[in-house]
Amino acid sequence: MSACRKISILGATGSVGRAAIDVIAGARGSETEFSVVSVTANANVELLASQAKQLGAQFAAVADEQLYEDLKTALGGTGIAVGAGATALVEAASANADCVVSAIVGVAGLESTLAAVQSGANVALANKESMVCAGPLLKEAARRSGATILPIDSEHNAIFQVLDRPERVEKVTLTASGGPFRTRTLEQMKAATPEEALRHPNWSMGSKITIDSATMMNKGLELIEAAYLFDLNADQLEVVIHPSSIVHSLVSYDDGSVLAQLGQPDMRIPISYALAWPSRMRLPDVQRLDLAAIGSLEFFPPDTKRFPALALAQQCLELGGASPVVLNASNEVAVDAFLQGRIGFLEIADCVEEALETLIARPATERQ
Repeated sequence: MSACRKISILGATGSVGRAAIDVIAGARGSETEFSVVSVTANANVELLASQAKQLGAQFAAVADEQLYEDLKTALGGTGIAVGAGATALVEAASANADCVVSAIVGVAGLESTLAAVQSGANVALANKESMVCAGPLLKEAARRSGATILPIDSEHNAIFQVLDRPERVEKVTLTASGGPFRTRTLEQMKAATPEEALRHPNWSMGSKITIDSATMMNKGLELIEAAYLFDLNADQLEVVIHPSSIVHSLVSYDDGSVLAQLGQPDMRIPISYALAWPSRMRLPDVQRLDLAAIGSLEFFPPDTKRFPALALAQQCLELGGASPVVLNASNEVAVDAFLQGRIGFLEIADCVEEALETLIARPATERQ
């Protein structure tokens, strides 16, 4: 049996964090086992305390400082150390772990992700916003510390698995399901409610990333993330719509070969790969892929007229500088406004475009 790997989970109560815990729990008694050092959450004290006790974690932290006493009470008598606030999240990220799962949603996860990278641990990265806003910083920190950044997003995880000769790559293709509004007209999307936008056809995700999938901003952010993660140029990246989410990404080489990673749309697959890397681990509960039963795999070009968020992200990928930061920040604000019913669905991209136009209108020396 291999040595037990020490894991910390930042954002344990979210969809990725819960999936990671499923993988860890399912590995007990197998050739790959894990022990949990730290778990964190934003504000869900009850679930975080339950997870910490279930996993036998050494440390639990909540982002909201006002919830410190609640977490301390919930874990009283367990011997699990407790913290709260930004400093506690960094402490959890810097703990003595072999692998840190970075699954805090949004740019709020940047500080702890950077701390994890600086610690020298492998970082299983689900927090794409950190890479979008500070990709060069994270890559340089990883170079200095010896950390390996292992993407958990299914698309980037797929690229990581098949990118064996980066110097020979012609094109990297990210697939997108198209979200719940893939076949909707602009008029129908204009009237879309948050409840409709949150009904993703393939994936079970948190509210922010699900709305991003509906606007296709998620795929735009993933393009920028891929450029930083794999040192790719804008003209080496493309997106295709693949409604069934079976092919997760493709890498085209200069000899005409195209390598792809396929699998069911189940986050436990890329998470397990990141946790066990450079090995693989068995996932007996994951549904196996039956291509004969699927019958066909469909691909379509994206429609940037109906989904302008993707075009905005592609523009930022070419502009560079501060534009990805503005793209991400304005999108986070706009998505929150939509979920609160203050703006319409199509206005999310409008808000982002307005913010980018304001940036572009500034002198070039002020855009960096």
